[in-house]
Amino acid sequence: MKKFIILITTLFLMCTLVSCGRSTSNPATEPSQPTTQEPDGTSDDTTIQPKEDDELMNKTLSLKIDNTEVDVNWLDNDSVTALKKLAKVGLTIEMHMYDVFEQVGSLGTSITSADIRITTSPGDIVLYSSNQIVIFYDSNTWAYTKLGHINLSKSELTDLLGNGNVTITITLK
Repeated sequence: MKKFIILITTLFLMCTLVSCGRSTSNPATEPSQPTTQEPDGTSDDTTIQPKEDDELMNKTLSLKIDNTEVDVNWLDNDSVTALKKLAKVGLTIEMHMYDVFEQVGSLGTSITSADIRITTSPGDIVLYSSNQIVIFYDSNTWAYTKLGHINLSKSELTDLLGNGNVTITITLK
């Protein structure tokens, strides 16, 4: 009798374990891996995004300090691309002097950054803490993400940035 109970229990456990290994769900209702599909003429965010990014990449950023437009060599990195997205409708930032070498202003949101320790030079535009733009009219060493460089001399930059708070406007052209 003991052997019979052990045999029945063993069979029951084996059936239970085997059934746990099988999937009885409907594959049509299970999440699947992403697949590539041909465009069907409908648009959603995933089909619009590459086109939007292409349009952004074909445009350049323009920077005004108060009412003075300045020539900037913008870098080609993810942070500048994110800045372009913010600047699509125009971006105005109230800057304030920090010490005697930079102006700092909040973006109001965080964007992609890749901070590294650098020594800035007059004219450098950097991202600090993923959410602040900093424009230097002298040098400093800290961890920043470089965005670009204003093509003006140190004295021209000091005249523009060194006499109190300023407003900058970043737009796409």
